[in-house]
Amino acid sequence: ASIGNFFRRSLRRSGRKEGKEEEGKKENNPSRVPHGKPGERSSVLYSAGQFFFEYLVVVSLKKMSDGHYEPKITYQFPKRENLLKGQKEEEERLLKAIPLFCFPDGNNWAPVTEFTSETFSFVLTNVDGSRKIGYCRRLLPSGRGVRLPEVFCIISCLGCFGLFSKILDEVEKRRQISMAVIYPFMQGLRESPFPAPGKTVTIKSFIPESGTELIELTRPVDAHLEHVEFQALLQRLSPHLILHIFASAVLERRLIFLAEELSVLSQCIHAVAALLYPFTWAHTYIPVVPECLLDTVCCPTPFMVGIQMRHLERVLDQPMEEALIVDLCEGKILRAVGDEEEILPIKLQNEMLTSLNRHNNNNNVHTSEQVNALVSEAFVQFFVRMVGHYSSHIKWSKNGSGTFQERAFCKGIASKTNRKFVKKFVKTNMFSLFIEEAEKSRIPQEGK
Repeated sequence: ASIGNFFRRSLRRSGRKEGKEEEGKKENNPSRVPHGKPGERSSVLYSAGQFFFEYLVVVSLKKMSDGHYEPKITYQFPKRENLLKGQKEEEERLLKAIPLFCFPDGNNWAPVTEFTSETFSFVLTNVDGSRKIGYCRRLLPSGRGVRLPEVFCIISCLGCFGLFSKILDEVEKRRQISMAVIYPFMQGLRESPFPAPGKTVTIKSFIPESGTELIELTRPVDAHLEHVEFQALLQRLSPHLILHIFASAVLERRLIFLAEELSVLSQCIHAVAALLYPFTWAHTYIPVVPECLLDTVCCPTPFMVGIQMRHLERVLDQPMEEALIVDLCEGKILRAVGDEEEILPIKLQNEMLTSLNRHNNNNNVHTSEQVNALVSEAFVQFFVRMVGHYSSHIKWSKNGSGTFQERAFCKGIASKTNRKFVKKFVKTNMFSLFIEEAEKSRIPQEGK
């Protein structure tokens, strides 16, 4: 229960500026979004030269006295020493919570002889607004007879799903030999700086009977798309439904995604959140909800969550407010507010549909990075057309601080349908946070 309460608190990002500061003080929870330039998700997510990861943990299933299995951390690297009291408490909460997200599907497990390994990720948002990402590989240890799967989980504040998937490939390869072979590889990784976008880092690693291997890890050139796989979304949903989901997300509504595979949930939710770039989803965000936190769907504030299909009946029985419920298995919307078709201006909606359909008609032509760039460009252009003139409506004082002129900004839009949408969008948290950063971004010029 205490872990559940901790995550319900910490998974909420800061609310709107007006009236929320006092609320945060009352809860003794000073949630803040990290400062950065407009358009950056968080400076901590993409900085080069940092450690690749904070922890590697192995989560195994332990049989309890009642016959059920409970996930427990059985290996941790590195072990932290000489932590201050506050740091130690934070680490303890983190390490207690990780198993819930590595086995979010509950404790109804049984030993098996075969299991297809799967890769997924989860996101933990700290009370200060910073995010940690858990990159997970669930696999069956080598051996004979029935055995239980285990999860190798890398905790990092760096967002790059493709790169960490490759690291987990190397971890899995070494796991089939011996746990002892994993340690030097992860040590070498930890001693290497995280590369800049488009750059490569080479890790030397010795494997018995194979000798020394050179493993190259390259970051994509476009840093804001390195945690995204839009292809996963396009394979499961029609462009029409993707626009309905985007319309709901852009107005910060409640969104629930359903699928059985953890990899599908995490990939698709990361993709939906990335459609909002250069804005950032700033509310509860749980790509894979552990079974013990299913009542998250009762939250009256905005959320974007992923839930395994086996829990659908329990979710529908919850006393929740209006939400968009998306079935990623069947590629359909199970429950909607009803106005999703009318949220986006029809002309721009049709342009985005044309762009997405064009991609679908050339499905085999593009690489994953090309797909990401093409899809992202369609949605970025939507925001450029809608609110790209924001900088012309920031009034600057002599000391360099700015004040956004919201009324003039909205009046500057000639199209009535576009203006109708923008008047709603400017009230969202994501727009407010973007403008707050824009108001701070000008450097005072000497003599002015």
